[in-house]
Amino acid sequence: MRPQAGLFAALYPFGAGAMGVNLFFASLITSWLGWPVLSPWQAAAGGLVIGCPATWAFALHIERLKQQTEGK
Repeated sequence: MRPQAGLFAALYPFGAGAMGVNLFFASLITSWLGWPVLSPWQAAAGGLVIGCPATWAFALHIERLKQQTEGK
């Protein structure tokens, strides 16, 4: 099963943004271990990359819900 391209395209900005914020806050937490803190630009770039599979998974979930609602 594949999500519709339009659904994926509509959800991607939100998925990439959420992953960027999560990546930034995760780097703040790992700074307690002595790891470097990502700059907001680095976190945004990482969010663009990590946001793709996360959005794909969420779009698949939405497609399954749509099919379940339609009774397929």
